[in-house]
Amino acid sequence: MAKKIKKRDVDRELLNTLKELELEWKQIESIVSRSVEFTLEGNYWERVARAKYMYLLKEARHRKLRADFH
Repeated sequence: MAKKIKKRDVDRELLNTLKELELEWKQIESIVSRSVEFTLEGNYWERVARAKYMYLLKEARHRKLRADFH
């Protein structure tokens, strides 16, 4: 019999991933903004990171999760 996954564990994993993606997005955004020359690749990766973060943020709102980000 398979192990039952608890909602609390999934929510905790979602919040952890959300924090990691926010950090990744901000780092890429910082690199792109400090870049001397505009590149499509840099712009692409920034948009991908932002899209991932926004998707998980919507999911967290849908689940009515709250977290204290320090």
